[in-house]
Amino acid sequence: MVIVIADIQVVEGKRAEFLEVFNALVPKVHAEEGCIEYGPTIDVATDIERQQAVNPNVVTVVEKWKDVDCLKAHLVAPHMTEFRDSAGDLIAGLNLRIVEPAS
Repeated sequence: MVIVIADIQVVEGKRAEFLEVFNALVPKVHAEEGCIEYGPTIDVATDIERQQAVNPNVVTVVEKWKDVDCLKAHLVAPHMTEFRDSAGDLIAGLNLRIVEPAS
């Protein structure tokens, strides 16, 4: 299994619009071969001392895939191309981490 943590920097003030477009994509990704988990998250404010500052312009997508081949197929799926075209103006940047469970 591989786990993807994608921090998407959204254009200031466009998070709600981005999430609307993104949430329309989620069921299509869930139907992909090898998708175990796929969904957006947003920062939540707490009083936990070590927490980074809350950023209202970041959406963190947490993904779990059966293997790297399934992840690669996801990246070139037609609905992902359509998503990038429709959401491109809402995205200011992206940081991607791909990890696996430690044994």
